[in-house]
Amino acid sequence: MRHTYRCPLRWADLDLLGHVNNVVYVDYLQEARVDMLRTHGPAARTGALAEGVVVVRHEVSYLAPLGFGFAPVTIESWVTEIRAATFTLAYEIFHERPDGERRVYVRAKTVLTPYVFASERPRRLTEVERETLAVFLEPDDPARRVPLAAHRPEVAVHAPVQVRFSDVDVYGHVNNVKYFEYLQEARIQLTADLWQGLDPISLVVAQTDVDYRVPILFRPEPYDAWSWASRVGQRSATIESLILDGDTVLARARVAIVFFDPRTERSLAPPEPYLEGLRSLLVS
Repeated sequence: MRHTYRCPLRWADLDLLGHVNNVVYVDYLQEARVDMLRTHGPAARTGALAEGVVVVRHEVSYLAPLGFGFAPVTIESWVTEIRAATFTLAYEIFHERPDGERRVYVRAKTVLTPYVFASERPRRLTEVERETLAVFLEPDDPARRVPLAAHRPEVAVHAPVQVRFSDVDVYGHVNNVKYFEYLQEARIQLTADLWQGLDPISLVVAQTDVDYRVPILFRPEPYDAWSWASRVGQRSATIESLILDGDTVLARARVAIVFFDPRTERSLAPPEPYLEGLRSLLVS
């Protein structure tokens, strides 16, 4: 069985291209996930799975641009794996056409763990929680994951991460969605520094993978984001990032970006100076 959630769009969700911003999709996933875990099964009565879990990892594939509309977008969510102390949800964000064909905008997976916030430690799933999740189970073959970077290379570009009070959830941690926003800010800083003096060029995000290692907390001092390139192609590139507190890795990420022509809504090969700038930060 899959859970279906109808998510309304907001005008503020759009980016400069008139598409729903890549960060906002993760907010949609969170809304669908909370609705699913609050609605179904015996564990929903206690709220444990909706209120007492943290995100361990996000994998988000952006397949097509979504523009603003008054009709909600549909999100299906289901379980692909249940382990001792974690479970994995999969999602599909789409509009269904009158003929039944789907226009799919995003496919994603989230690894979550039950969490005891009083002791700041994960815990094992209870039998009631496993029973609730099993209703939605559609096992799949896990894809091989390429490990995310654990260390900052010398060529990495720095961007401060300033936490706003509104970034923090009721448990005092920065909400998982906000990490995508911090990574976006760091990526914009990186490209602004690299392409200073060049004409503006459009980019879209094709894939984002984020590992959450240590909670980020609200404080006046900024944290540090460091970004560099791990792949540079003719029309796309991969940016790796770390968010650090001193030497402590708080989160690590990999983002695939694509050079984009807004008129044709297709990828394009940019002028060579844009690629040269990215190659100056290339770490294989």
